[in-house]
Amino acid sequence: MQPYLQLASLRLATTIPLSRKLYTANLLVTSEAMDSMAYIALCAAALAVLAALLRWAYRWSHPKSKGRLPPGSMGIPLLGETMQFFAPNQTCDVSPFVKERVKRYGSIFRTSIVGRQVVVSADPDMNYFVFQQEGKLFESWYPDTFTEIFGRENVGSLHGFMYKYLKTLVLRLYGQENLKAALVAETDAACRGSLAAWAAQPSVELKEGLSTMIFDLTAKKLIGCEPSKSSESLRKNFVAFIRGLISFPVNIPGTAYHECMEGRKNAMKVLRSMMKERMADPERRCEDFFDHVIQELRREKPLLTETIALDLMFVLLFASFETTALALTLGVKLLTENPKIVDALREEHDAIARNRKDPDAPVTWAEYRSMTFTNQVIMEMVRLANIVPGIFRKALQDVEIKGYTIPAGWGIMVCPPAVHLNPDIYEDPLAFNPWRWQNKPEITGGTKHFMAFGGGLRFCVGTDFSRVLMATFIHSLVTKYSWRTVKGGNIVRTPGLGFPDGFHIQLVPRN
Repeated sequence: MQPYLQLASLRLATTIPLSRKLYTANLLVTSEAMDSMAYIALCAAALAVLAALLRWAYRWSHPKSKGRLPPGSMGIPLLGETMQFFAPNQTCDVSPFVKERVKRYGSIFRTSIVGRQVVVSADPDMNYFVFQQEGKLFESWYPDTFTEIFGRENVGSLHGFMYKYLKTLVLRLYGQENLKAALVAETDAACRGSLAAWAAQPSVELKEGLSTMIFDLTAKKLIGCEPSKSSESLRKNFVAFIRGLISFPVNIPGTAYHECMEGRKNAMKVLRSMMKERMADPERRCEDFFDHVIQELRREKPLLTETIALDLMFVLLFASFETTALALTLGVKLLTENPKIVDALREEHDAIARNRKDPDAPVTWAEYRSMTFTNQVIMEMVRLANIVPGIFRKALQDVEIKGYTIPAGWGIMVCPPAVHLNPDIYEDPLAFNPWRWQNKPEITGGTKHFMAFGGGLRFCVGTDFSRVLMATFIHSLVTKYSWRTVKGGNIVRTPGLGFPDGFHIQLVPRN
């Protein structure tokens, strides 16, 4: 029995180690197989992701259409050609972004800006067609980043009856009747006062000075805000807003876009507080435009909402002063470089002053309407300023035009600078030549060849006010002062117009 037990124990001793080796070997084989399978699965997943990304990138660069899309490039997926669109340039000419693509693709091309598919038009006929078909084939539209800046209920984003209603409301302030009754004299007084104050200083940074002057004037008419520390604080919020208005849309502290959004938030806080205070006072007299808006809100069945009302006030405060200040600053710079035009202006305005019983009397509506050459100068100023680099619309359905198909939902960017600086339309387009407008009919709306104030149903309601303000400023400037450049005057477009080092001038009273 003992030998058997020994043999059994020996067999057990020799069998168990062999089983462990076999088990370990099996584990190693299984582990290697699993590793191989995992590697294959990982590679397969990576290839699937890569294939999906390549397919997505191909679809991005080759968007579907039921017809023939305009030529162009959609750029990098998601980012598109946004970086190129916002790239700064130091010229009054058409931006390199548009100029290079028009040369490569023609006057109608496709691109992608801030994540949206857009057709850019530098073609006068197409631009006119887009404006005339608003509400039928196209509607007003701006990229989401612009909508965030101006508010989702801003007047530019509203359509149909609501837009017409707001336009009628705004014309109470900026229409010709109010201009004749009050605004001509008020703008004249503001210009005289500001120029006199600037002449007492060694120099003035013109863009800053004009912005302050126009903001104080329009803030008083819009919200009853007299020049004070509080109005200056409100203006600074708008200045911060403007710095990032047309900038790369990255909302991170330290960026221009973030500063822009903070400026809007702070300005809206002031307007919201003002609205709350006025809504709580039903006995308040109607003294400014905001009071008229409050009256509309108090109707039994108001068409306005508080959000629309606040966004409207915000847009009006911005549009009333910044665009005109920029155009006038560039205009004075161009006049400084063209003394012959200043002489022609002085001849016209000195004659107006001589025909008055009181040479120091304010400008009248009749005098303003008689400023023929001044109007030509203003037209040339705004043509070259190109304050608005693009006017956006959206296709409501597939639209066939000029042999191309614009798919429903795509954006359209009408490009005014490409028209205003087209040598086939304007001879020597970069030259400051007011006489090119001589003997031409007065433009009271957007045309195929001039759209500095928009076009179609969306022609700017503040156009007459801007022209009056520019004319009264020029009148006081050329009749009472001479001036010289002290420093600055360089321009940059990103793509909106700016003066990075300002434009400093010294004013000297005329004998």
